[in-house]
Amino acid sequence: MNTPDDRHHPLVLPRRRFLAASSAVLGLGALHALTGPAASAAETPQWRPSVRFAPSRNWINDPNGLVHFDGEYHLFFQHNPYGDQWGNMSWGHAVSTDLVRWQELPVALEPDELGAIYSGSAVVDHHDTSGFFGGQPGLVAIYTSAGDTQQQSIAFSGDRGRTWTKYSGNPVIPNPGEEDFRDPKVFWHAPTGRWVLLLAVGDRIHICGSPNLRDWELLSEFGVEHGAHGGVWECPDLFELPVDGDPERTRWVLIVSINPGGPAGGSATQYFLGDFDGTTFTSDGAPEEVRWVDRGADFYAPQSFSDVPDGRRLWLGWMSNWDYAEAVPTDPWRGSMTTPRQLGLTDTGDGVRLVQEPVDELTSARSNRRAWNGVIGGGRSPEFSGTALDVVAVFRPSAAAAFGVEVFAGDGHRTRVGYDVAEQELFVDRTESGSAHVGSAFPARHATPLAMPGDALPLRIIADRSGVEVFAAGGRAVLTDLVFPDPGSDRVRLFADGGAAKAELEVFDLTP
Repeated sequence: MNTPDDRHHPLVLPRRRFLAASSAVLGLGALHALTGPAASAAETPQWRPSVRFAPSRNWINDPNGLVHFDGEYHLFFQHNPYGDQWGNMSWGHAVSTDLVRWQELPVALEPDELGAIYSGSAVVDHHDTSGFFGGQPGLVAIYTSAGDTQQQSIAFSGDRGRTWTKYSGNPVIPNPGEEDFRDPKVFWHAPTGRWVLLLAVGDRIHICGSPNLRDWELLSEFGVEHGAHGGVWECPDLFELPVDGDPERTRWVLIVSINPGGPAGGSATQYFLGDFDGTTFTSDGAPEEVRWVDRGADFYAPQSFSDVPDGRRLWLGWMSNWDYAEAVPTDPWRGSMTTPRQLGLTDTGDGVRLVQEPVDELTSARSNRRAWNGVIGGGRSPEFSGTALDVVAVFRPSAAAAFGVEVFAGDGHRTRVGYDVAEQELFVDRTESGSAHVGSAFPARHATPLAMPGDALPLRIIADRSGVEVFAAGGRAVLTDLVFPDPGSDRVRLFADGGAAKAELEVFDLTP
């Protein structure tokens, strides 16, 4: 969980210390005034997502505490209840029964004498190992208390997450003298019969264990000589997945977000594959190898859901980038999540890789199907319209040098999603996406390597009013980018540059 000031000094947190000291000296009410909302601009309903979660108002960043319990998916999130800039960090709360339609609830956790409430996770304590629930299952949240130092605390809920009680023995993991010591992610490890906690510490990960969520011991560390180190490490996650659906062939996936140092500039998320024995994570990649989850600019701090009933590994991320997050031109809210995604591993021939696609539940929001099949190029293209769309296409290039889909197109503006044949890369080009000023880092073309899988390229685009999420070749290549189209930029069309391509296209409206 970054603050704005981390961008250029990732291991120094002056704003965090200022806010924490201010809350201690002035009281939390005064802190609200220090970081309250800026003067409001005109409201921007045209950019409010249709199926992605965004709060009714004010600032959000990292998703926190993702868990399924008693028929509901819980989404907690970093939230400033009092303004549209980072500050007053609390846990906002929303629930859904289908991952598409979200109900925002009152703030779940607010700052206290230990400081602001930074990122963390939540679990179902099925067997009441914590002793909080009188032998019944309940929810336990594990989060960072950010005051003069960063420490780990817990809270518990016996009423389906509607109200929370902070543990009187907080912090459960005091700070050992580290500047960056945050973002606990907890899961139950059945083979060792204990809870496992991952913690981001500077540019490495601490792995801890506990029998009861209250008493923790350090088990191991990972990361000093592995992966990307262009900025501070944050928001870890760890889970096991089968390769190509084979339960006899599994790998462990360690997720680490980093800011700055991402491939598109600013913040991004990397992953490692390997083995976890309940104590130590061992990567099977070369130390210098870096694998990115998403090479777009706007997928950060993803977290997976605990206790998904059907066993799928599902997650979502914050759809923004610390390079310009506080300049995003939406009002009265600032910040949104991606659509939830389901994760898998596949053997690509060049090694096992993480794949991600939109959750199956998203199809429940589809309506108004339109379809087309034909040859594009030389100015030939079908045209549809819409600003909240699920676009499914299959391309078979013949002579085309590049091909794809333009979304949010209008007079002088468009967002291009396509494939460059010579470079063998999937790309999103938002240099002409709209006239809204977000910052010098925003207008850019982002790309990810992808060899053509045979003679056809399957492509899916979730274009939801102020962003595109692009999944190619069954989720082997993924790009996530914010865009802010001008009024009237609502057309969808195909393109083929330098030659022709065959295309099959389906376009659906997305309506929650």
